[in-house]
Amino acid sequence: MLSEHASPLATLGGVDAGGQNVHVAMLARALAARGHTVTVYTRRDAPDLPVSVDFAPGVVVTHLDAGPAAPVPKDDLWPHVRELGAALRVELLADPPDVLHAHFWMSGRAAVDAVRGLGIPVVQTFHALGSVKRRWQGAADTSPAPRVRVETAVARTAAGVVATCADEVRELAELGVDPAGVAVVPSGVDTTAFTPEGPRAPRTDAPRLLVIGRLVPRKGVGDVLAALADVPDAELVVLGGPDAAELVADPAAAELLAEASARGVLDRVRLAGRADREEVAGWIRSADLVVCAPWYEPFGIVPLEAMACGVPVVGTAVGGLTDTVVDGVTGLLVPPREPGQLAAAIQALLADPDRRAAMGAAGRERVVTTYDWQEVASMTESAYRRFTRAARRPGIAAARAVAR
Repeated sequence: MLSEHASPLATLGGVDAGGQNVHVAMLARALAARGHTVTVYTRRDAPDLPVSVDFAPGVVVTHLDAGPAAPVPKDDLWPHVRELGAALRVELLADPPDVLHAHFWMSGRAAVDAVRGLGIPVVQTFHALGSVKRRWQGAADTSPAPRVRVETAVARTAAGVVATCADEVRELAELGVDPAGVAVVPSGVDTTAFTPEGPRAPRTDAPRLLVIGRLVPRKGVGDVLAALADVPDAELVVLGGPDAAELVADPAAAELLAEASARGVLDRVRLAGRADREEVAGWIRSADLVVCAPWYEPFGIVPLEAMACGVPVVGTAVGGLTDTVVDGVTGLLVPPREPGQLAAAIQALLADPDRRAAMGAAGRERVVTTYDWQEVASMTESAYRRFTRAARRPGIAAARAVAR
């Protein structure tokens, strides 16, 4: 696998560390548990990182030199993609894999460059599409200018695309990508770590709403604050961003608190900061509802984690949420950027504990049968076989000779 900015080793909760890190980490583990040998290549973002790290049985994380050995915002990595591809090519020549799975569009470009002439098939997962991001963020989109063009070229060049939801297949088709070359494989959830039983974070007697995610506008926390003004007595806990001790100096946190104050709900809002993965389940279990209100969402792991813990989801009907959350069964879905409808859905479920319990039980059953990582790994393996069945690697020996 190649995941240029989202290392499995990264601490979650930062601006560029989130669902993709979890996806790559858990998929690698699950594939290794099925007997595969997995190397995850990622960009070196600190000078003291070892070349390789044993991440899990059968999984090694290898750091490639591309750009400065320091944190770089992902939207600033584009100038270093050619160097990343060249570094990856050296590794592939020394130890060619059966398949190279690229995660995110810049990884896709580096992967396509790295395998040129080697006959190694590239399978691409975008995790987010630039065309969708541009549609929703407009001038606020900080993606490099060539993103949509490059994504389209990678999708057409790769042996196949693994999309995480049905909505992405439609979006790719609008870019001219043949749906026959796309397989839908969702992200997953660790159903042994996220369970209804287990420790719970301390809470008050007030109804608790929980939001989990990066403190960026597109995650819709501002819309949740607007909805909270119409949900008397409920408290909102926001899990994400920097460590709790660093929130006071975080501009995004300050902006959210200012908005909460302007809406008259500051006394009912708690920013809890970053939580370790093992702490997240406890926070979810402590909540009456998990609220996921993104403007757009390529997939979204948080709804799965909530359902795995038996907690209903109130979410926006976008992207992967329309696949994972069964409206009226495991939660409620409303249009994005509609705080009034969000508030109405929250109020309806807070007023009906029996319905919440039934939704929680249905959510748990759904993730165990459909979204466990072993099931996702099996589906991914099938996609690899489908896309690489006719692939051959006749160019490797010749390329090695040239490299020498």
